[in-house]
Amino acid sequence: MQNFKVCLFLLLCFTSLLTQSCGVNPATGKQEFQLVSDKKEISLGEQNYPYGQQSSGGIFIHDADLTKYVQHVGQKLTKHCNRPTLPYEFKIVNHSIPNAWAMPGGKIVINRGLLIQLESEAELAAVLGHEITHAALRHGAQSMERGMLIMAGIVAADILMPDENKMQKKALLGGAALSATLLQTKYGRNAELEADHFGMDYMVKAGYDPAGAVHLQEMFLKMVDKKSPNWLEGLFASHPPSKERLTANQAYAKTLPKGFLGKEQFQQKIANLKKWDPAYKAFDDGLEALKDKKYTKAHELATKAINLFPDEGLFYQLRGAIYMQEKDYKPAIQAFTVSIAKNPNYFYPYQQRGYCYKKMQDYKNAKLDLDKSQKLLPLEETKLALDTL
Repeated sequence: MQNFKVCLFLLLCFTSLLTQSCGVNPATGKQEFQLVSDKKEISLGEQNYPYGQQSSGGIFIHDADLTKYVQHVGQKLTKHCNRPTLPYEFKIVNHSIPNAWAMPGGKIVINRGLLIQLESEAELAAVLGHEITHAALRHGAQSMERGMLIMAGIVAADILMPDENKMQKKALLGGAALSATLLQTKYGRNAELEADHFGMDYMVKAGYDPAGAVHLQEMFLKMVDKKSPNWLEGLFASHPPSKERLTANQAYAKTLPKGFLGKEQFQQKIANLKKWDPAYKAFDDGLEALKDKKYTKAHELATKAINLFPDEGLFYQLRGAIYMQEKDYKPAIQAFTVSIAKNPNYFYPYQQRGYCYKKMQDYKNAKLDLDKSQKLLPLEETKLALDTL
């Protein structure tokens, strides 16, 4: 009888939630279930955008002209999207894995590693148009709403399940929480097809050739066939490509007018990335060598990267990380200090230097560094280190 009353109460609450949480999709004009308001959506994006940048490698600071170029292309597209009044932002983050993502409210990022793989401004417009669509059509907010419904189901299960089933309850809670996480981090088939379709509309209205979107999907499928690990753990983890998407893009492109491709202009804009690419390749190889505990090789690759591009703080981080694993904390601190001087707004060298100071029992400096790291990117592991000083 008690369970029946609880079920009835939950049903009434859920019915009330459904009837009071409807809104209009900005692209289709259709009524849809909405738990996250526009104001909340924008607020969530603004709060988490800096943390997303930090956890993705930090802002790429070495080519202001390239950043302005990406922002210019992005803003050209937003003028033609279904929600042009969102506070759109476009940043480049300093990571070699090809990726791009959009947070709710129009906060968009493209990785250095994806930019260097593109061939034209139209392809860049296709990437950004796709991400703009995810924001404009509330795909991120919809994922959050699905997660909220799943969590509501978890609460109901927690209330209804008898205490003697504690082991089953723990398994259910863990599985449901994992499902909620997956729903919020991987776009489904319909969302990807929508993002392709509307993104092509935006880029054509902005004057770009829809062939850029087709070329992009062709490249993605080639990378899938090659089973390239960087792509699989980056862009493809949240934006799964498919022959269906390529076919849809090819068919839709035939109905659209041709426009600007911008191959030469784009290649000029990424000239610095291409010049610095051997240094980043040495850095990435050095990380792999460090992971395999091949310290001599890792040192050689860190030195190679630094010699090729001495202004990049990531390379000194690698050197510091190698010294840390060798338990040689003084030179590790020196390397992280140089890294901070190169880029004082990235959390990682502060965190790692803080760990080094803690190992050397210099708790004052450890706290200063760990506090700074925590302000840039709050992490449980950093908090634990602070709590144990």
